Amino acid sequence: MKTDARRHHDPEVRGFASDNYAGVHPEVLAAIALANGGHQIAYGEDDYTDHLQRVIHSHFGASAEAFPVFNGTGANVVALQALTDRWGSVICAESAHINVDEGGAPERMAGLKLLTVPTPDGKLTPELIDRQAWGWEDEHRAMPQVVSLAQNTELGTVYTPDEIRAICDHAHQHGMKVHLDGARIANAAASLNVPMRAFTNAAGVDVISYGGTKNGMLFGEAVVVLNPDAVRRMKHIRKMSMQLASKMRFVSVQLEALLAKDLWLRNARHANAMAQRLAEGVRSVDGVEILYPVQANAVFARLPHDVSERLQKRYRFYFWDEAAGDVRWMCSYDTTEDDVDGFLTALKEEMSR
Repeated sequence: MKTDARRHHDPEVRGFASDNYAGVHPEVLAAIALANGGHQIAYGEDDYTDHLQRVIHSHFGASAEAFPVFNGTGANVVALQALTDRWGSVICAESAHINVDEGGAPERMAGLKLLTVPTPDGKLTPELIDRQAWGWEDEHRAMPQVVSLAQNTELGTVYTPDEIRAICDHAHQHGMKVHLDGARIANAAASLNVPMRAFTNAAGVDVISYGGTKNGMLFGEAVVVLNPDAVRRMKHIRKMSMQLASKMRFVSVQLEALLAKDLWLRNARHANAMAQRLAEGVRSVDGVEILYPVQANAVFARLPHDVSERLQKRYRFYFWDEAAGDVRWMCSYDTTEDDVDGFLTALKEEMSR
């Protein structure tokens, strides 16, 4: 069978801009092909979505339920909308993805208000949460109903299970629920070397936005409800938020490919290891400062602006704070040692110019 499809990119080009730049893991592609063929009931009544629930139970317990969605922003919007009333607000770190990288979607689409807190390392604490956790009976203030934390954080740092448990206990004492943005939840589990349940349902988290795209999937994430009593009408909210996939089997089978065995963990461990290799090399380069602990698959650094601009012509990456000269380098499941070493060589060359 002849096809007119052509490759429009150079597969040898590598970058450190985002783990979203990576392609699809071969095992995930094989799973999609396996699910293709024949007819399956649409909108989540298929065999693959049904089996996914059993896989989710193995990671998060028998009461957990997964609601596959298209993307991470959709997962966060659906989850937060299911946790809040129309007058509700969500406490989060000022650097949180829901605040700085989702185009106002949680506020515009979910109709809630974000109450942000500055943090030194992207991590909330009970004390920091208390800066915004007040005024529940004040009709002039959006009512704090949810604490949203990211694991790992937008700055690449990782909460310990005890830190998340302290946040959950504190939030629940105030009648608030806890949402975990898990776009890179696998990287956090790999970093901590604990099961995902250790810092989610075992710590008191109510709902997770489970991330798969950054860990080797083609597309798709899931809202994982850990506490059914904390949410309302998830199916209806997912549909109303335009996150209900008609051919859901192709999202569900990808999540199954990651989670049924250890692909999720293998991918995350490799990405984390490449970030550590990168950080070790960067520390030997005079004039380059690593800004935060490298605990997952991100390295944040500060270096001369002109060096970054020249380096960006050789390897794609983003400025984090361009005025300060801060940049972010991300490693993915398919980053190789040669990729890291080549980047370090280029960095040293540009720093010496």
